[in-house]
This record gives sequence, structure tokens and C-alpha cells, in this order.
Amino acid sequence: MTDKLHLSPEDDFPAELGKVKDSELQVLDSQVQRQLDYEVVAEGEPNPETEFRHYELDEEFADRDKR
Repeated sequence: MTDKLHLSPEDDFPAELGKVKDSELQVLDSQVQRQLDYEVVAEGEPNPETEFRHYELDEEFADRDKR
């Protein structure tokens, strides 16, 4: 996992979140959330890819909570 604070839409994103460790998933979620916040402030709206990643992460966390 990267040490970057943000995960831009151009950065790599795991194809299968189910294979990502919990701690790495939390870091990834923080990076995507920071990027989402940045896009809203700087550009007025989020990039569709960032929104999709945010949704995918929320779904993965919900799935893990059910286990």
C-alpha cells in the first residue's frame, strides 16, 4: 500500500477489495475520502471514479460487518 495521503482517480485501485487486509482497507478508505473532499473543494464536484471507489469501499465494509 502506498504512503500517499490521497488516491487520485488515475492511481491504481484493487480489483478485489475482499482480498485486501482490514488495516490496508482502512488506509485506502482514508485516501479515497481525502481525494473526495479535495475534489469537492477544488473542483466543486467529485470525480465519478472517486465516487465509485468510495461506494465500493462502503460496500466492502458493510460486507465485512456482516461476517
